[in-house]
Amino acid sequence: MSSSIIVAEDEPITRMDICEMLTSAGYYVVGQASNGLQVVELCRRFKPDLVLMDIKMPKLDGIQAAELLIKENIVESVIMLTAYSGKEFIDKVKEIGAIGYIVKPIDENRLIPQVEIAIAKGKEIKHIKDKIENIKTIHTAKEILMEKYNLTENDAYKKLRKMSMDKQASIFETSKNIIRYK
Repeated sequence: MSSSIIVAEDEPITRMDICEMLTSAGYYVVGQASNGLQVVELCRRFKPDLVLMDIKMPKLDGIQAAELLIKENIVESVIMLTAYSGKEFIDKVKEIGAIGYIVKPIDENRLIPQVEIAIAKGKEIKHIKDKIENIKTIHTAKEILMEKYNLTENDAYKKLRKMSMDKQASIFETSKNIIRYK
């Protein structure tokens, strides 16, 4: 399955060129936006693997839109597109957590490698976040068992593991059920 991408660019010809480059490289462009509000709306609907976002856009600029999408964990990765290479823009983009920064004009030889790397890094970051969430869930379940049965952390983990084996479920699934039915 090819990766899904949303292109947010207020210049229609530039947006069309980028979409054409992506499509010819085998990517699935699920949406196009000409302003920051549109891109947020499209991302909430399609949850793309990547957003290519122009910094200067009407209604909501690209940095504000990207920051919102990253904070809400709606997209896996964002590459910022801009005609500006000034340090103040680069610093802002680094602060919000975008994975890439491409200075216009954009050509396929620079775009596609950046897209590949951003998608791979976005998936890697998502995997790490998921692992952290799993660890937090298991830890919370252990705390519940420790409190409920007056167990040590090690004994709570053994009980959690035994409950998982008895139900033929993962420790994570068992932990979610313990938390749910606390």
